[in-house]
Amino acid sequence: MNALYLASGSPRRRELLAQIGVPFTTVSAPIDETPLVNESASAYVERLALAKATAGLASAGANAVVLGADTAVVLDGRILGKPENREHAQAMLADLSGREHQVLTAVALTDGQCCLSVCVTSNVRFRAISSDEAQRYWNSGEPQDKAGGYAIQGLGAVFVTGLAGSYSAVVGLPLSETAELLTQFGIACWQVPALSPEVTNQR
Repeated sequence: MNALYLASGSPRRRELLAQIGVPFTTVSAPIDETPLVNESASAYVERLALAKATAGLASAGANAVVLGADTAVVLDGRILGKPENREHAQAMLADLSGREHQVLTAVALTDGQCCLSVCVTSNVRFRAISSDEAQRYWNSGEPQDKAGGYAIQGLGAVFVTGLAGSYSAVVGLPLSETAELLTQFGIACWQVPALSPEVTNQR
C-alpha cells in the first residue's frame, strides 16, 4: 500500500485524518499563499491545495502519495484570511455577524504521476455578534491563526446558528470526499483506531 504524507502543519487536519483511521506522515510544504488578481475563491483554494501537495512530494519518499488542502472563508465573494490584529479580527466578525457565509476547502492528492482534487463548499450562518463578544473572543487567543477569524470546532461554535454542507470541511478537511480520493490511490480508511477523546480534544 502506498504511504500517505500530509503536506500541512494544521493540527486540525492531522486530527481529522486520524479520526478516519488513516496513517500518515507530515511533511513541510511552504508556499506563497497570496491570491492572484481576479482569482475566484474556488480557484484559489484548489491552486493552493495542489501547490502544497506538489511541494510536499519533493520531501516524501518513493511510492508516496501526498495530500494538500486549503480552506478559505468567503463573504460576498471576498476571501477573509487570518486576522492581522485585534482590529482586523473584530472587523471580520462584524462583517460575518447575523449573516451567512461560505467556507471552501479544497483537497488535492498526487503521487507524481496522477493528481486528483476536489473542492467542497459549505454555508455557515452566524447569529448577531456584539462588539464586546468579539473582543472577548479575541482575548481567548483562538481567532489569531484562523481563516475568517473563528474556529467552528472551538469557542467560535457559539456564533453558529446553521450549517449546510460538510462540518469536517469547515474544520479543514472534508472527510467523505477525502476518503474517496484516498481510495483511488489505494489508501484505505479504518487502518488504525481513531484517536482517543483525550487526544482529539487537544488544540
